Amino acid sequence: MFKLTVRGVAFSALFAALVVVFGFISIPLGFTPVPITLQTLAVMLAGGLLGATYGFFSMFMVVVLTAVGFPLLHGEGGISVLLGPTAGYVWMWPIAAWLIGLCIQRLRTNGVVSILVIFLSMEVFGSLLLYVTGVPWLAYVANLSFSEAMVGGCYPYLLGDTVKAVAATIITVSVRRQYPIQRLTGIEVSKRTRARALQ
Repeated sequence: MFKLTVRGVAFSALFAALVVVFGFISIPLGFTPVPITLQTLAVMLAGGLLGATYGFFSMFMVVVLTAVGFPLLHGEGGISVLLGPTAGYVWMWPIAAWLIGLCIQRLRTNGVVSILVIFLSMEVFGSLLLYVTGVPWLAYVANLSFSEAMVGGCYPYLLGDTVKAVAATIITVSVRRQYPIQRLTGIEVSKRTRARALQ
């Protein structure tokens, strides 16, 4: 049975705060209500550095606190924010962080194959997966065709998402060599798992 630790909750709150801060670094494109932000970088890092459980928990906190009215997303909060044009992306943040953590939390942090798997996890789950709910919801709310929603909610962001996935991979590999997931979150793991993570 999983038990929350004080350290894990504290770091989860830290990464939730990072999402909020990154949300203020926003570049509107004008032709779409979806701005360029660094928020998905925080989602990737939450999964990569905290693992599946606490990565999910940190992003889930953002969604829940926003829903109850805290102004966490671009200075706004409430159910209306989670039903707005960009809500489809936000809904997927906890799942994205969970899947990233699930894929890489037991990986070694050296070797070309491991680093490639980390990057692909960041790219697929921290970027492409968000479009699965983000684009259709944008099309519905903004009354766009699917192709128009792809232009307004996907294509302009792909290159930037790849850059963020590269940055998240570099940061994750570097940090985890000194601070493995169990050290950040206080999760107890077997000696065998700890040895594999540090190799």
